[in-house]
Amino acid sequence: MTAFMTSVESVVEIILVIALGFYLRKKNKFDEKFKTSISFLIMNIALPASIFVSVLKYLTRDKLVSLSGGLLYALGSFALGYLVAWLLTKILRIRPGRRGTFINMFVNANTIFIGLPLNLALFGEKSMPYFLIYYVMNTVSTWAVGVFFISNDDPTKDKSHKEPFNWRKLLPAPLIGFLVALVFLLLAIPVPAWINSTLSMVGGIVTPMSLIYIGIVLGDAGLASIHFDGDTIWALLGRFIIAPALMILMLVIGKSGGAQVPSLESSTLIIQAAAPGLAVLPILAGQSHGDVEYATNVVTTSTVLFVIVVPILMQLVQFI
Repeated sequence: MTAFMTSVESVVEIILVIALGFYLRKKNKFDEKFKTSISFLIMNIALPASIFVSVLKYLTRDKLVSLSGGLLYALGSFALGYLVAWLLTKILRIRPGRRGTFINMFVNANTIFIGLPLNLALFGEKSMPYFLIYYVMNTVSTWAVGVFFISNDDPTKDKSHKEPFNWRKLLPAPLIGFLVALVFLLLAIPVPAWINSTLSMVGGIVTPMSLIYIGIVLGDAGLASIHFDGDTIWALLGRFIIAPALMILMLVIGKSGGAQVPSLESSTLIIQAAAPGLAVLPILAGQSHGDVEYATNVVTTSTVLFVIVVPILMQLVQFI
């Protein structure tokens, strides 16, 4: 019951903020320029600040070393997730503009804004080291790999014209935030309290502004845009069934090989593997001229359906 109520409360909060963006867009309080400005603010300023603060808040050098073994399970599940998702884009003939979003739905989850509070509610503070395993891998995966599947899925690009490689794409702003945080962490560089507070304040706008952006997109597309077509159903199956199944597979392989995997660690990794899609997916899709309505649809539906998924997974993890 605790898992169910926690997931319900988290989802209700998210839906209310999305509804706010939807309402204000319908009342013409937000114009198209505002939507573009939100995208720039989140991706280039707020998100890097949020990642920087989160890394220094939740990680230490000792934790990085002690969790290195557990990272292999997450790494394996992410690698298999990318492979399965990429193969399905070919088999299902997912159209350009949706492929990057589809692949990211299989692999990358909303760990900090939904996964973290849920994990604390379900397992308490003692689960934080295991949460950090998934958080680190999810952050690196999203901004070092996932973002490239979306940027390379731009349907407006002329495929016959080979553009010179843009080295700047190797280091998107959120990944730079993560790498800079690792430098500060490993070298034990102190961050003045006022700077940390400032970055925390700026980073704190990521979730509400991303959700407002989703509401604006929904306002433009209409509520009728929320639907369950084939591409959406497969993306949801990837997020809620295939991703946790791959994590379970890696844990089973590890245990069969003699590795000692605490039950709390396996439970945490499996729950995080099934968290909803990234709230910033519609923004990423919009920056690459992708199908923003599709990205909004899968994020919204995965967030709502998460209420049903969590209690089921909580029963399942007892047998892993």
